[in-house]
Amino acid sequence: MNMQQAADRADGILDHLLAEIRPEVRWVHGPTTTGGCDVTRRRAVMTVVSAERRGNFLGLVERSWRASGYRFESVNNDPEAPAVFARTEDGFGVGLVVGGEGQVFFEVDSPCVEVSEVADPTSRATAALDAGAEGIPRPRVRSPFWSAGAP
Repeated sequence: MNMQQAADRADGILDHLLAEIRPEVRWVHGPTTTGGCDVTRRRAVMTVVSAERRGNFLGLVERSWRASGYRFESVNNDPEAPAVFARTEDGFGVGLVVGGEGQVFFEVDSPCVEVSEVADPTSRATAALDAGAEGIPRPRVRSPFWSAGAP
């Protein structure tokens, strides 16, 4: 497997997970990074996930990962900034981190693979970034379910 194939596999992992989240959330691509022999794909959820719904969200992701055969490696139960890290059967690291204002970030890291060029992701983000935006802004999409109880 080369880095592009690993990036495609990481995108597939993220696509599958985000398709399973119901009600759906809106998301954008985060930066792709490459190391000496690995690649990381990221996505940021732009839907506000309220503190009251965070447990539901984390539980849904955990069930999806368990059903996919992922092995859990680390869990941070901090109520403000929880995080979960797991590994796929083929060695990809997957992570969910809740950041500021409850914004959810997903990351998939490949194992060491053959070095190659890596193209941008081809899947279409379901939220838009403002033209000229530097970085990913805080979540701003409201959901009747996921944002319930959020200011």
